[in-house]
Amino acid sequence: MIIELGHYCLALVLTISFFQFMIPALGVRFNSNSLMKSSFITAYLSFTLILLSFFSLVYAYVTSDFSVSLVAKNSHSLKPLIYKISGVWGNHEGSLLLWVLILTFYSAAVALLGRKLPLKLISLVLSCQGLIASAFISFILFTSNPFIRLFFPEVEGEGFNPILQDFGLAIHPPFLYLGYVGLSVTFSFSIAALLVGKVDTIWVKWVRPWTLIAWVFLTIGIALGSWWAYRELGWGGWWFWDPVENASFMPWLAATALLHSSIVAEKRDTLKAWTILLAIVAFSFSLLGTFIVRSGVLISVHSFASDPSRGLYILMLLIFFTGGALLLFAKKASHLKSGSLFQPLSREGALVINNIIFASAAATVLLGTLYPIFIDAINNSKVSVGPPYFEAVFIPLMVPAILLCAFSPMLSWKRAKLENIMERIVAVFLCSIILTSILVFIYNGSASAFLGVFLGFWLILGTIYEFIMKVGTKISFKKFINRSLNLPRSAYGMSLAHIGVAIFVIGVTVSSAWRIDIEQPITIGDKVIINNIELNFLSVNNVNGPNWIAERGVFEVLQKDKNNEFLYPERRFYPASQVNTSEPAIMSNYIFDLYIVLGESINNNKSYTLRVYYSPFLNWIWLGIICMALGGILSLTDRKHRLGYTTKINSANVNK
Repeated sequence: MIIELGHYCLALVLTISFFQFMIPALGVRFNSNSLMKSSFITAYLSFTLILLSFFSLVYAYVTSDFSVSLVAKNSHSLKPLIYKISGVWGNHEGSLLLWVLILTFYSAAVALLGRKLPLKLISLVLSCQGLIASAFISFILFTSNPFIRLFFPEVEGEGFNPILQDFGLAIHPPFLYLGYVGLSVTFSFSIAALLVGKVDTIWVKWVRPWTLIAWVFLTIGIALGSWWAYRELGWGGWWFWDPVENASFMPWLAATALLHSSIVAEKRDTLKAWTILLAIVAFSFSLLGTFIVRSGVLISVHSFASDPSRGLYILMLLIFFTGGALLLFAKKASHLKSGSLFQPLSREGALVINNIIFASAAATVLLGTLYPIFIDAINNSKVSVGPPYFEAVFIPLMVPAILLCAFSPMLSWKRAKLENIMERIVAVFLCSIILTSILVFIYNGSASAFLGVFLGFWLILGTIYEFIMKVGTKISFKKFINRSLNLPRSAYGMSLAHIGVAIFVIGVTVSSAWRIDIEQPITIGDKVIINNIELNFLSVNNVNGPNWIAERGVFEVLQKDKNNEFLYPERRFYPASQVNTSEPAIMSNYIFDLYIVLGESINNNKSYTLRVYYSPFLNWIWLGIICMALGGILSLTDRKHRLGYTTKINSANVNK
């Protein structure tokens, strides 16, 4: 009965979402306030009903209701509770339902927080959200229904993909979808602005925080996916330029460009058309990612290998929303008035160059991701575009972006004089060179390692220097502290995010340049030495988990002047799905990661294949990403970025 209730709620929301799209649009057309206000009610109602529908599916998973086809195919009664719940979105149908739940949540949040916005603007935003929801709910109901019953219920489920049975991947999709779908709000605001024909202060002040929200969630979601891949897949890496990884990275790049563009639009009342275009492109990348994951055109550990007919539907949605938005932009963009002009050497100019670099980076990732698909479709031949291509074209683009990241805050708005900041640049440059030389000398690094470490120090020191100059130098310590405390939180957020980028760059550089790999057979009683760390292979034990059995190796880790530690890598077997997996053991700190994988047995279980990876500073990657996300969150707490802060502005002028 609960499953049927969830199915009914989902079908009912399709009608309500269509009304949310049509009625406010008619209200704008005929200037009817009552029709425009209906968008608030439909937004709240859609979210409530989708929430009921989603929880009914969660209930089916938690109670192991194998009369539901989706539960029978993707769950098992012996699974731990957390993986029963995460199994709801660990498949195509359930993840789409989560996608729509988050979409309606954002619509309800916009309706709640935007009650004092100009009625015409907010009703058009909610109308666009309703259209997106209608399209995706139709897709679920007609091609991907999660509530289909089995005529003959299964006694036991088929289980869950074992490599997805991990805490990191349990929380990775919700965060990623919060970022993906969050970009729909900026998209809807942009469509509404084009239809109204006006981009003003209110619009910019609402687009920027929604962009920041989506960017923060995307950052966390991508990081969790990378963290899962590192911990679970057993290859010792954290990023492989997999097409599905790229599918989440492209909207992040576009959102980063959009975030910086919105700063110029807010501060200087310019780059309005470019900001709208970036909002359209960012959400289009989100739709493209949805297509790549679900179309079946790519085989990836991250993807839902669905049938091509589903992919064709999503491709049609991508063409409809992206093509329609770009046509509207082409028609209306010329009518958007831009603000004051600025010189190339200015903070606006630096942010424009930053935008161009990030847009170019997104384009290179897009080309490398889609090129194999096009070649396969045209010539029926397989072409692989892997890390060598991306590292060759993407990294050179990021070098000037990072240099600008520290340099641009030193520039003044509208027009800057280079001689006024040369002293700062020279001081930061020399300090960065000295610190880099010390680190590279200690570790005996290459030219590429030198460049990466230098960029990290350059950005850290440049950000700190700029922050100090913003507060003031020729003042007492007490006044310095008082001024620091009175700075807006967005200033702290920007500095923290930039320092996070720097820490991330150093972590990536050092962990790649000085990584040590060992792969060899090993017998119980043998030892391996890697970078003055001794590993003793003590034993292999059989252990039983809730829905798996495993061989667990025991390794003693010996380091000079430190207590002995033990690592326990495993080889697991999942009877329900008949799948073997390797569970690495990781000793982790902020100096290095020691990563051990116990491979297949050889010589009648007398020996095993052992893989060991030593990666210095690898945890700096996660630390940098955490700082980036915290910087975004801190900026969101700034009063001027709080949603609803702009309601004091007279909205009557915008309705004209």
